[in-house]
Amino acid sequence: MTVEIANKNDIKEIYELYEMASAYQKTVSDKQWEGFERTLIEKEIEENRLWKIGNGNQMLCVFSINFSDKQFWGERDNQPSIYIHRIALNTNFKGQSMMRTIIDWAKNYCEENQKQFIRMDTWGENEKLINYYKKCGFKHLNTIDLDNTKGLPSHYKGKLALLEMSLNKPKILNSRIEDYSTPQKPDR
Repeated sequence: MTVEIANKNDIKEIYELYEMASAYQKTVSDKQWEGFERTLIEKEIEENRLWKIGNGNQMLCVFSINFSDKQFWGERDNQPSIYIHRIALNTNFKGQSMMRTIIDWAKNYCEENQKQFIRMDTWGENEKLINYYKKCGFKHLNTIDLDNTKGLPSHYKGKLALLEMSLNKPKILNSRIEDYSTPQKPDR
């Protein structure tokens, strides 16, 4: 499998994956994507923010990234992060660890670009998906009410769960490796 930047020649297949994802969402939830403007997709392609996972000529999955999401993340948006959005999977390849591929790619991207966090959001009422993302290593930080949805696709309504994966690196002190992402107990 390869992770590559999508291009304009992929747009038809990208929309096919969005349609598959929406159809699947209808089977598991009362909320689903309501379509995306072509100009949004073209802009993300131009800005190298729309990615695809492929196997040969077959597109297995697409996702987009962003570097700011102040509308939902507030002051946390000032931290060096990438935000993963609109993961759409070819349902014929469900169960083939696409999320693990995305996370591995995102960790490498963050390391290469000095980012500390991988962030995502999903519908706040979708406990099954929230729990899945938690099993993948994300921490569910908060669920917010969507008050200000100006400029967002029409399906943004209700509650939104904010998830984060910290990429804190262990630091070496006094010949010991310490991880400052969790509280330390004093030495005795």
